[in-house]
Amino acid sequence: MRKPNYNFERQERERAKDAKAQAKAEKKKAEQAEAAASAERETAPAPRPEGEDA
Repeated sequence: MRKPNYNFERQERERAKDAKAQAKAEKKKAEQAEAAASAERETAPAPRPEGEDA
C-alpha cells in the first residue's frame, strides 16, 4: 500500500486556498473600481450641448 504524502496534500490545499483568496481579492477590487466609476459618473457635471457658448 502506498504511503500517503501529507506534505503534498497540504501544499495542494494551501495552493487552492491561496488561489481562492486571490480570486476573491481581484473580484472585490473590480467591484470597488466599478462602484467608484459609477459614483464618479453620477457626480460628474452634465455635458454641455455642442455649439452652446458659456
